[in-house]
Amino acid sequence: MAKAHVKKGDEVVVIAGSEKGRRGKILEVNTKKQRVLVEGLKMIKRHTKKNPQAQQGGIIEREGTIHISNVMLAARFDQRASARAPAETAETPVETAPAPIETAEAPKE
Repeated sequence: MAKAHVKKGDEVVVIAGSEKGRRGKILEVNTKKQRVLVEGLKMIKRHTKKNPQAQQGGIIEREGTIHISNVMLAARFDQRASARAPAETAETPVETAPAPIETAEAPKE
């Protein structure tokens, strides 16, 4: 079992895959399979049979697993994002694109 960089209860951001950019809280970590269960992400439909615990069978929607390499701690993600954003200060003015030059057309008769 390898040590995971995230643990149950951490807030994470998905950095790759179909759920990229979404955030959620980790519900479960499976280190053997290197997968995590994130609250509200990768929703799958599970068909269940009627049994003593669940009196009614049917289609249940629940979270699916995401590979552990596709998630990053939200705090670390925010820190990286703020470091990458260009810093706007009074010393370095932001340049704007020049306005297009309009030419006057001769009136047609």
